[in-house]
Amino acid sequence: MLYLSYTPRPPLSEFVERIWLAADGQSPRKDRILPSGTIELVVNLREDRVRIDGAGDSTRARTFSGVAVSGTYSGVFIVDAMQHAAMMGVHFRPGGAFVVLGVPSGELTDTHVDLAALWGEAAARELRDRLCAAATHGERFQLLEAVLVARLQSTLRRHPVVPFALERFGSCGLGASVREVARQAGLSHRRFITVFTAEVGLTPKLFCRVLRFQHVHALAQQTGHIDWAQMALACGYFDQSHLSNEFRKLSGLSPTEYLRDVQEKRNLLRNHIAIR
Repeated sequence: MLYLSYTPRPPLSEFVERIWLAADGQSPRKDRILPSGTIELVVNLREDRVRIDGAGDSTRARTFSGVAVSGTYSGVFIVDAMQHAAMMGVHFRPGGAFVVLGVPSGELTDTHVDLAALWGEAAARELRDRLCAAATHGERFQLLEAVLVARLQSTLRRHPVVPFALERFGSCGLGASVREVARQAGLSHRRFITVFTAEVGLTPKLFCRVLRFQHVHALAQQTGHIDWAQMALACGYFDQSHLSNEFRKLSGLSPTEYLRDVQEKRNLLRNHIAIR
């Protein structure tokens, strides 16, 4: 599989972490997509459809247009890996998507939608057509970046408490508590949760749980043998049982099943785990 990643320039870099492209990854399997705490825009360059084969407790497959938005998920969803033959994506920073997409992230939690529902049919179709027609991958990155910059909503502003909270929570979700951040920001606990959830798509507590899980996922990618008891303590869990319970809730796998699947088939796409 070819995997390319592009870091956008300011001002877009404040809202988008990376733009990526996957090609030649056609494989007759399904992938489990782990929760990341943010939103993804995906464009299928091979077919004008994006297929989701199940999410959460539902095994019902759903098909969207070739340009779709994956909201902030609190658990896994399943995709058809055949789509990786030619796919582009935009990985937004936590709380950054609504300024580009034009809708609160809280309205997209645990769901996928066609981009046409947010930008209109003509704009969504034009974006995919232009990306498909581009001669090189470099052109595609530049084109998608330009479209996203043009879509920055000058009338939308992030509530200052959101970037403040993201910094205080830390990259691993092990920083300040939700109540402490709300107090430091001068908001009531309820008001803070409302603002944060609207812009990020998850409650502050659930977001920190996902960050902590992502920290474990990142560490697990770096080693072949894991002492789960030590990992639990290092990543802020009460004990190994606590870590195991969180793993099942957020990934649908036990730590042992997760490690087996990760080691058997490494995946260049972040947060993708091949299903046996």
